Amino acid sequence: MRVCYFDCFSGISGNMVLGALIDIGLPECVLLEEVAKLGVEPFDIEVKRNERMRIYGTHVKVRGRGNEGPQRSYREIKRMIKESPLDLPVKERSLDIFHRLAAAEAKIHGEKIDEVHFHEIGALDSIVDVVGAAVGMNHLAIERVFASRIPVGSGFVHGQHGRLPVPAPATLEILKGIPIYSSSLNEELVTPTGAAILTSLSAGFGNIPEMRIEKVGYGVGDRVFEGMPNVLRIILGEGDGPWDGDRVWVVETDIDDMSPEIYGYLMEKLPEAGALDVTFTPIQMKKNRPGITIKVLCYEAEVDVIIDTLFRESTSIGVRLYSVRRAKLSRRTEEVETKYGTVKLKVSTDHRGRIINVMPEYEDCRRIAEAMGIPLKEVYREIPSVMKVDPDR
Repeated sequence: MRVCYFDCFSGISGNMVLGALIDIGLPECVLLEEVAKLGVEPFDIEVKRNERMRIYGTHVKVRGRGNEGPQRSYREIKRMIKESPLDLPVKERSLDIFHRLAAAEAKIHGEKIDEVHFHEIGALDSIVDVVGAAVGMNHLAIERVFASRIPVGSGFVHGQHGRLPVPAPATLEILKGIPIYSSSLNEELVTPTGAAILTSLSAGFGNIPEMRIEKVGYGVGDRVFEGMPNVLRIILGEGDGPWDGDRVWVVETDIDDMSPEIYGYLMEKLPEAGALDVTFTPIQMKKNRPGITIKVLCYEAEVDVIIDTLFRESTSIGVRLYSVRRAKLSRRTEEVETKYGTVKLKVSTDHRGRIINVMPEYEDCRRIAEAMGIPLKEVYREIPSVMKVDPDR
């Protein structure tokens, strides 16, 4: 499994992430080609070798051509990414990062999330940083990300809204639940964009995980610090973890006053809204009334749509939200020929490619059972005798 470790001893920013990814193998031409799929205004990326305290790495600067570009809202950025021809993993990562930024800005400024105008974050360079980071992870086939604890700096910084304390309010909001520590430097070490990229990608924060090092890259920051090299280090290698993993969100609500017929309809609507999984669990609520907990699993980019669907299609008046980590076996689909016809198999494997589970696709088995007028269990019984999956793969 290909893993990487973000060593943030001098903090993190969007262009430092891009620089480090280029330093470990992301081609500049790939970055330009993929980001251009967004249809943004023309721009150039200045990529050059630079050093901080004799540590050499890659410095990235995004420059627009001509007049200053538009300051986009979260709604506009979300639509631009969704409608682009970018690969699905790049879209999902980019949307998740921007959702973190928008949610933080909305909470701090008391705005609705879709109405948030990002100012600096909606500018061209931040869009290139965010989407470029997602492109780099996809191109380099990085499966899991870990990071160090985060130094946050101190002092004040000048932003669109005036003089702000360091860490900036949006940065602190994004870093909730992440281990941070104070640095003696009177500098902004972590930008909101850097924080959003890191918290979206990383599965854990702490020491370097067990890995066989393949490459080490350095992304050079814009400023020169006294007593510390302003660089972000990324360590790329092979890890031995047996599972894939990601971060998803749980949206759940308890209901005790809804007609049973509506639950079935809701179970159909939630996957259409982007739910990865939906479960209904019987519970006992206040005044000893029986109720149901509706629990929905989804990516962060779809949280708002899921909440809207729950409020519109159920009697819920409030939901709970929390982020969770998932551990997953790798999955692939194969086909086998049975005496009833072709059936797809879902094959789950560990990190060494060893098969752990094989299950027939329910919809294929159901289609055969209904078409031939035979019990569904008879179709399932046929599968083991014709499976061609090699158990030692």
